[in-house]
This record gives sequence, structure tokens and C-alpha cells, in this order.
Amino acid sequence: MQLVVQVKLLPTPDQGSSLEATLRACNAAASEVAVVARNTGVYRNYHLRKHVYQAIKTDHGLGAQAAQHVIKKVCDAYKSLKANIRAGNLGKPGSKR
Repeated sequence: MQLVVQVKLLPTPDQGSSLEATLRACNAAASEVAVVARNTGVYRNYHLRKHVYQAIKTDHGLGAQAAQHVIKKVCDAYKSLKANIRAGNLGKPGSKR
């Protein structure tokens, strides 16, 4: 059995700006990780982590958990893209997709 709880965050203005800065840093890091993955041809979580983990932590100031989530987010995005391409969900009907 799985229990799902929806929670509304009510941060103070300072906390809100910190959250926004962290989200922007995570998204910027994810963009860079995607570029590295594409250039190296490495799309699996563990292998990609060897290429980008330290750079994410030092360049973007993210903690270990956030860095790992960024890498996983990119790997999952490429996995979804590959699955959609195989299923024929991308492109116009009748195209090579």
C-alpha cells in the first residue's frame, strides 16, 4: 500500500529566494549534464556520474543528494526520449520520426 500526501510549502521570502536559486542551479546543472551525456554517448546513471558528479558539486554549489538527482533526472529524460522514439510517439504521422 502506498500513501500519498500533498503538502503546500509556505516559505518565508528568504527561504523562497533560496529555493528558487537552488532550482535554477539544478536546472542549469541538468542542461550541462545533458550536453556531456550527448557528447560522450553515456546515458546510464552510474557511468554518467563518473563524468559529471564532481563538476556539478563544485561549479553549481549543489550538495551530494541534489547532484545525484540532477544526474538521474537527465538519465530518465533520455530514457523517456528513447522509449517514445521506439514507440513512434514523436514526429508527424507518416514521417520517419
